[in-house]
Amino acid sequence: MRFCIAMLAVAWFSMAQDARMLFEQRCAPCHGNDAAGSDRGPALARSRRLRNRSSADIRDTIRNGTAAGMPAFPMPVPELDALANWIHSLNANASEGLKTAGNPASGEQSFFGAGQCANCHTARGRGKSIGPDLTEAGQQFTAAQLTAKLEDPKAPLATGYTAVTIRLRGGVTVRGYVRRQTIHSLQFESLDGKLLLLGEGEFEIISRDRPANPHFLKSSSRDVLAYLATLDSVPSGPITASVPPVAAADIDRILHPQTGEWLTYNGAVSGNRHSPLTQIHRGNVQKLAMQFAYTLPYFGLEATPLVMDGVMYISGPNQVHALDARSGDNIWTWSRARTTRRDVPGDAAKGANRGVALLGSRVFFATDDAHMVCLDRLTGALLWDVTMPETLPHYGATLAPLVAGDLVVGGVTGADEGMRGFVAAYHANTGKLAWRFYTVPAHGEPASETWKGNALDTGGGSTWLTGSYDPETHLLYWPTGNPYPDTDGTERQGDNLFTDCILALDAPTGRLRWHYQFTPHDLHDWDSQEPPVLVDAEFNGRPRKLLLHADRNGFYYVLDRTNGELLLAKPFAKKLTWATGIDAKGRPILLPGNQPSPEGTPTCPDIRGATNWMSTAYTPATGLYYFIAIENCGTYRSTQFGGGGGRAPGKEPGFDRGGDIFTVTGADPPRRYLRAIEMRTGKLAWEVDQMIPDPNYGGVLSTAGGLVFYSESTGAFAAVDDRTGRTLWHFETGQPPKASPMTYSINGRQYVAIAAGASVYAFALPQ
Repeated sequence: MRFCIAMLAVAWFSMAQDARMLFEQRCAPCHGNDAAGSDRGPALARSRRLRNRSSADIRDTIRNGTAAGMPAFPMPVPELDALANWIHSLNANASEGLKTAGNPASGEQSFFGAGQCANCHTARGRGKSIGPDLTEAGQQFTAAQLTAKLEDPKAPLATGYTAVTIRLRGGVTVRGYVRRQTIHSLQFESLDGKLLLLGEGEFEIISRDRPANPHFLKSSSRDVLAYLATLDSVPSGPITASVPPVAAADIDRILHPQTGEWLTYNGAVSGNRHSPLTQIHRGNVQKLAMQFAYTLPYFGLEATPLVMDGVMYISGPNQVHALDARSGDNIWTWSRARTTRRDVPGDAAKGANRGVALLGSRVFFATDDAHMVCLDRLTGALLWDVTMPETLPHYGATLAPLVAGDLVVGGVTGADEGMRGFVAAYHANTGKLAWRFYTVPAHGEPASETWKGNALDTGGGSTWLTGSYDPETHLLYWPTGNPYPDTDGTERQGDNLFTDCILALDAPTGRLRWHYQFTPHDLHDWDSQEPPVLVDAEFNGRPRKLLLHADRNGFYYVLDRTNGELLLAKPFAKKLTWATGIDAKGRPILLPGNQPSPEGTPTCPDIRGATNWMSTAYTPATGLYYFIAIENCGTYRSTQFGGGGGRAPGKEPGFDRGGDIFTVTGADPPRRYLRAIEMRTGKLAWEVDQMIPDPNYGGVLSTAGGLVFYSESTGAFAAVDDRTGRTLWHFETGQPPKASPMTYSINGRQYVAIAAGASVYAFALPQ
């Protein structure tokens, strides 16, 4: 046996020697004798480009050549295999050669303990982000790279971490690492983990330094290497190891953002997209000029950027980008492939995503297939990844999560294709589920009696729009979507709670405190996924804690948010044929002749509603509530699914909506308006006619500078006087608007930003 092994070893060594000779003869003239590359060809050793490619892929490239200019080498198969295997060995990752070199368990203890590696590095959600994340070290780096790095901290391991000392404007010197440097800027991370984004004239590099690794224990190096070799990804599910709790200061920062920061989807947990910034105002807004445009690899962005500590976070489908909020320079990008599962529904499958949430050192993001993921805010490293639904079919996610205390809250999409909606909260530091509230009750639960028929199991109630949060009452306000099937109520007789509602949930526990349903037994797909805006103001002669909501059904509502009491309900849509008003009990006063039928029934508003998910804003100085309104009618047809659960017999849920359920009434084309109504009365104060019927899902932003920013239906980004609606400035993006604007300030300079098409645009006054 020993003889056989010895012979195999000799044979392998001989083949390796032959392969190296082949390389020197055929490849070295372009790729260098040491495979490190030259001006004629790229490096083939320690190449990240080749690390995940198989020997067979490399063999095919050698044999066939490349479109980039590498010629084909028609060699005998044994020589091709030997050469390909040898090149593959130059890039073998650490997991292939180090797992048995030591004790991984002991190495993990040393990494997070006496070795103090975690004082600089993260690994699977634990540690600090002063150095590169090592969560995928076993796959990212070769055994030689990791070994060399432990022996010599100056050995190259990751780009963007060159150690330097810089002098800031004013004379202060700081030691740290260059994350990225351009001709005009420097992204610099100090040794205490702070990211400095510096422009021209703001820094000087005065020395190149040797990275220090004073705490590493040489005696444990084999074990640490063995542990690093086991790291290939973040395991699915919450972090089970001990991690520090969320700091109270980080929670308070989200609840009370500093002037100029934009830390949540609507700028504040209240959901009111109103900013106190005044540098840009009615008198100078006409001077606004674009500062940068950053393009993502996706057309049709719906996200609102967030800004914290001078860094902008913008998202697209399964991707998050961190940018310098002054220049638009990229700091890091996290991405994963979009799902190919057929059961991911509607907008999620198409790539819709509305943004991220921030808390302390973390970024939270919902993927298209309804995963909630947590990223390191400094590096973009994945810290944890949890699947939101308990069962996968027909769930997706498009929303920007919301932070409520030490919890991150998310929801799901898919009601139009058959599912049971829910709101779920996770502990921000670990990803562990805190609670889940289903918007459609199970059989026998309270409110299940509002569903009579077979549709309860897949009754809808999506939760795809970001809610609001009141830290004083610890109440979370979440809007819910339509019931399923959309326009056929035969198997869901009753009010169908808790669809088309605002839910007031106790944030720590998820317990329902109250609800208000805008459209009981909805037959027109009028989601209540419109912003719940929290305002403290005088109403009917006394101070009240209010919730403002312009609903898709065409009515404007004011609720007491402490108990759900209806204070005001008034139509804001002029084309409204399904109800004459809202009665004292908060229920619509229905008009006959609006139930969908097989032949079609005309009704106003149309299926997209008198408004939709576009962001809204309230300005205390004017007392006006601003939103996008749509005047439109359409013809509704009943889906007529029949069968259990609202599905046609033999049909899989989520893939058959029963044909064409809606058409626009051609003789009455839609019109869109930017509207301002008096918050206390619902009376129209002014409106701006968009003149064309093109779809527009862009929302609004109001500022203390007396302005309302919004996207015109033509694609222009515009600012109007918040008192009169007079247009004061516009910029033609040439892109269809689907996102809402935001504003922020850095070093005393105010910016306004919006995503349009495939780009995010930032504007400011000239310096």
